[in-house]
Amino acid sequence: MAESSTMTAHQTKPGQPKSSTPVAEPALGVKGMLRWAWRQATSMRTALFLLLLLAVAAVPGSLFPQRPVNAAAVTRYLKDNPDTGRFLDSLQLFDVYASAWFSAIYLLLFISLIGCVVPRARAHYKAMRSRPPRTPRRLSRLPEYETMVLPSAAGVSALQAVTDAAAVLKKRGYRVDVRDTDEAMPSVGAERGFLKEAGNLVFHVSLIGVLVCVGIGGLFGYRGQKILIEGETFVNTLVGYDAFTPGTNFDPATLDPFAVTLDQFDVRFDRESTRQFGQPIDFTAALTTKEEPGAAGRQQILKVNEPVYFGETGIFLVGNGYAPIVTVKDGNGQTAFSGPVVSVPSDGVFTSSMTIKVPDAGPDQLGFVGFFLPSAIKNDQGVSYSFDPDPLNPQLNLNSYYGDLGLDSGQPQNVYVLDVKNLTQLNGRDLPAGGITLGPGATYTLPEGKGSISFDGLKRYIGVDIRATPGQGGVLVFSLLAVAGLVASLYISRRRVWVRTGTHPDGRTMVEYGLLARGEDHRLAGETEALRELFTKQWQLPATAGAPNTAQPAKDR
Repeated sequence: MAESSTMTAHQTKPGQPKSSTPVAEPALGVKGMLRWAWRQATSMRTALFLLLLLAVAAVPGSLFPQRPVNAAAVTRYLKDNPDTGRFLDSLQLFDVYASAWFSAIYLLLFISLIGCVVPRARAHYKAMRSRPPRTPRRLSRLPEYETMVLPSAAGVSALQAVTDAAAVLKKRGYRVDVRDTDEAMPSVGAERGFLKEAGNLVFHVSLIGVLVCVGIGGLFGYRGQKILIEGETFVNTLVGYDAFTPGTNFDPATLDPFAVTLDQFDVRFDRESTRQFGQPIDFTAALTTKEEPGAAGRQQILKVNEPVYFGETGIFLVGNGYAPIVTVKDGNGQTAFSGPVVSVPSDGVFTSSMTIKVPDAGPDQLGFVGFFLPSAIKNDQGVSYSFDPDPLNPQLNLNSYYGDLGLDSGQPQNVYVLDVKNLTQLNGRDLPAGGITLGPGATYTLPEGKGSISFDGLKRYIGVDIRATPGQGGVLVFSLLAVAGLVASLYISRRRVWVRTGTHPDGRTMVEYGLLARGEDHRLAGETEALRELFTKQWQLPATAGAPNTAQPAKDR
């Protein structure tokens, strides 16, 4: 009975058939599944995978035009590639950084890093407050092991030797713990290198900080574009922008009240080399800036990769071109339009498209479309083209239209595109009146008494990108901390040292010590030599006494 009572439900006596009762397996349950999923999501492997996935997900942002940066390029891409563009747009590849899938990866990485760092930080804090591990019974099994003998004439007892060893280790940066002082063989355990794990934690916490700061910039920042013609002033208000993309929680009251005037814009082209002749070398925009209304003007220079800052708002030079000064008089002899017109460059010699809309002309609205050529010359077919980016022979080549421009319908229009659907053409190469060709100071009279157009002068303009990213200072700080933490985790070694002493019957004090590294540490042998020298100096031993004892196995490999 006693024997049978000790048998489990699934044991059978020899010779008996095995029970057909199935083994009861523990059920994981919903709670267990959630715990398992959380552990997988917050593992370091998952965090690294998500970080790599985030980098890969950012690649389409550099391959395809992005709406927040260049909406016109996206529209042109969709027009040139209707089927492919529609498919790519459905995948949000023209709004990569605001897409649902990119945001999901971003949030998952954020959660994974927090779930990974918090437990590790708690465990590291406990490890720092705990005592070094107990002294192993056989120190000779450690990767680095040596012995020393203190002669009885030195007068150093076993307890005193342990105390001296603890002092040496403490000066070297170890956290020490003297134990077994009431026994015959006292020992000391020491440990250092906690900054290695601390650096690792700082690195991961800094990554979280970078993500948070980038998120703050996306929530409370903004981005806008503005065309500034020489002599014009831009005031940082919402109505002053040509295009404006606010953050999710952007508040217009946070706009810095600065003003910028473009005094002059200079472009320097290569005039010396043969292979790069005519290529731009330097762009310089001379600005007069005011940080707030009523403040004194300040002269500043804006260049490519040298932005001008107002607090956390930066102005970046991203484009430039020519703005011919045009005067249009209508059929009633009234000046319907006068001023510079922005032309859009299409090649390296600044051949630029131009669109002029004159809704105030009477009795019919007027429109002009064509090209501006900085240095005009004709080819063998009599077609004008520009041979140089500098304005050596500026010329306007235009076609004119009259009718309804469609501006009164309330529908937004692209200022650089003229819709000729409801217009009647006046001038053109294929019409009897021919096209309009104007040099500086010239005036052309439109057919049918519709008015005239004159080319009065030339100015330059710049395209600026204005960005406010509230968290950019934090991004810099956390990035530097991440680098410092990574360097610490790579170059600081985690080491443990144990020293045990004992008294020989003849009065000599025997000392043995061993070292152990947590992870790979090719400098552990050098640390052993350094400790040997320090111990030798501490106990005033001859150099030969401090050498490794070859009578015993100095190292057990």
